[in-house]
Amino acid sequence: MRDTPRPQGTVGDTGSRPPQLRPGRALAHTLGASGSGSPHRSDGRSPQTPRGARLTGLDGGPGTTPPFPGSPTFLLLLSGLPALLFALITWQIAVHGPLARADERLSGDLVHRDGFSDFLADLGNVTVAVPVLAVILVYVALRTRRAGTDHWWVPSVAAGVLMALVPALIVPLKELIGRPGPPIMGPGTGYYPSGHTATASIAYGGAVLVLWPWLRGTRLRAPAVLVALALNLGVAVGLVRSGYHWPLDVVASWCLCAMLLLSLRLFLGRSGRRG
Repeated sequence: MRDTPRPQGTVGDTGSRPPQLRPGRALAHTLGASGSGSPHRSDGRSPQTPRGARLTGLDGGPGTTPPFPGSPTFLLLLSGLPALLFALITWQIAVHGPLARADERLSGDLVHRDGFSDFLADLGNVTVAVPVLAVILVYVALRTRRAGTDHWWVPSVAAGVLMALVPALIVPLKELIGRPGPPIMGPGTGYYPSGHTATASIAYGGAVLVLWPWLRGTRLRAPAVLVALALNLGVAVGLVRSGYHWPLDVVASWCLCAMLLLSLRLFLGRSGRRG
């Protein structure tokens, strides 16, 4: 069957002509209102949330509207939780309060030293965690430089400086609190907070943060986070089971390092937008 040709006009038409707008017809989609082919409001105002008007930052960083778990406001609020918990634990340890006594009783039930626990605890050694971070920082710096990015060295240097700050923060706290270690460690003080936990947290967590932009568009982001979490959890289990630290020594280090890593995330987000 052939398609029936559409009539070109009606009785009384003198010829074909473009359809005419009828009086009173809304001009909401009239071509050329503010640019050819673009839908606009009938009152001449631009849409309230045009798609091209939002300024997005790196992975929801500064400038994203509305804020969500990558914005500075959210990160600052999130950092308040570990800060409060760290203050509470430190106070209880300093006065040997109920929380500290419960921590010591719990440690007695958890200690079971073996070779595997020692291996996990060693993952928080400076000789293990820092070289891993150094390799990642060199890789990121070289790749960023090859990409022609301005200030290509900033992310790697920032993470390296944060790693160097760990002993500057942990050692004075150890001296100030002077908490004795578990019985297996014998006499001596300076076990709060855990330096091995802090080293592992900043090394493995910082490595993920500087790698994060280069993992965009891949399926490696979730595995990278899971590996970092598994390494830090393994260090914590090894330290507690081997009797090298009380459980709250580890938790306090996590709280402190969470604040440091959130600060690094904010800094990298800002430097990324400037770049």
